[in-house]
Amino acid sequence: MGKSTSLALRKLPSVDEVLRNPVATEAVVRFGRPAVVAAVRETLATARTQGVPPGDAGDVVSVAVTALEAKEKSNLKPVFNLTGTVLHTNLGRALLAEAAIEAATVAMRNAVALEFDLGGGHRGDRDDLVRDLLCELTGAEDATVVNNNAAAVLLVLNTLAKGREAIVSRGELIEIGGAFRMPEIMSRAGARLFEIGTTNRTHKKDYVGAIGPKTGLILKVHTSNYRIEGFTKEVGPHELAALAHERKVPLVHDLGSGTLVDLARFGLTHEPTVKEAVADGADLVTFSGDKLLGGPQAGFIVGRKELIARIKSNPMKRALRIDKIRLAALEATLKLYSDPDRLTERLPTVRLLARPKKDIETSARRLLPVIAEKIGSQFDVLVTACASQIGSGALPMEKVPSAGLAIRVRGAKRGGRALSALSNALRRLPVPVVGRIEDNALILDLRCLEDENGFIANLAALDLSEKSDALV
Repeated sequence: MGKSTSLALRKLPSVDEVLRNPVATEAVVRFGRPAVVAAVRETLATARTQGVPPGDAGDVVSVAVTALEAKEKSNLKPVFNLTGTVLHTNLGRALLAEAAIEAATVAMRNAVALEFDLGGGHRGDRDDLVRDLLCELTGAEDATVVNNNAAAVLLVLNTLAKGREAIVSRGELIEIGGAFRMPEIMSRAGARLFEIGTTNRTHKKDYVGAIGPKTGLILKVHTSNYRIEGFTKEVGPHELAALAHERKVPLVHDLGSGTLVDLARFGLTHEPTVKEAVADGADLVTFSGDKLLGGPQAGFIVGRKELIARIKSNPMKRALRIDKIRLAALEATLKLYSDPDRLTERLPTVRLLARPKKDIETSARRLLPVIAEKIGSQFDVLVTACASQIGSGALPMEKVPSAGLAIRVRGAKRGGRALSALSNALRRLPVPVVGRIEDNALILDLRCLEDENGFIANLAALDLSEKSDALV
């Protein structure tokens, strides 16, 4: 450390001197005195440790306020999802409809009749808020809701098969995100897994041979997040329901993602709907709320009234229930399905999935010169065809034709470091931009970009220079 730096450090202002600065006074009003004092002390301590004096009292409080502003920002940051995955689990899955957002806001700002019967003036049941809607949309006798689909499966297994056997085909022992496996859910629920068939082929005789006095239920799992193709065999839900009813064993059909409308009407591959699963004879059907349904995170259980009653009496139900905010958003989302012809206008998930490729290409052509100018002559930017995917384990083989921008390093065959640096810079923007790197290019799939003006304004803060993180 030089003499001049050492001298400057000895002349650092005291905490009291910094707090007398007018900017510090304003900061105390905004952040509170304890927070400002702690930030000032941390700034001075950093200056002494790093040997980089920030200057006088005004400079010290300026650095402290900057640090306080950074802490004040939410850790849950909005992002521009340009990954090409519409229901991206790591980016929060479904975007809520405006009607759902408004309903959730009302629920947050007010006391609400969550579990209160206004007619009778006594305690009510929060499931009543969505039960009729769910029954109408699915054809089920009764319904209940918990905090996600894994919880729904867990609760069903614990209620109907605790200490008993749950029969399931080996080809349906799925693993969902985060190495969360169906056999482990069964174990936690207290059910004993009874595997039948092989990975690629399971026959009716396998189920017949497995059913016995220790059987609690048969579990049919829709493999929504993968496909086995080729020499395969499975027992369809209708045939399996007939067998289950003949043997007086409950059939539970876990649809995973779950959809309330035929996706074929939006140009996608048909995915079994909840109503179809109920009509096929399943005693209970479980599915998610924040995937294809396009609502908040939730897990639904619909089916036979007497089985739903048993599930609702399970003490675990209370531990897995959802709060008033999600229930309000959920009710508003379900109501949109009463008019399926207008879903593309009102439900973001459906709107994004059904967005025509030509519209996305037009957006790409508009944005190309803006991005090219901003990132400089080191890169080439071209409009490119993309293959978006639904995400969150739904229709894994389905690719949705899309378009976007491919950014490559000019004159380089690889340019991995430069692309990585650009990708990092985009993620450091006020609203981070998340794309994907493939085939030696940074791909920005524009299917989920609806706010072009906001995206362009956000790019103004893009900084590709390398700067020191030192305190200055």
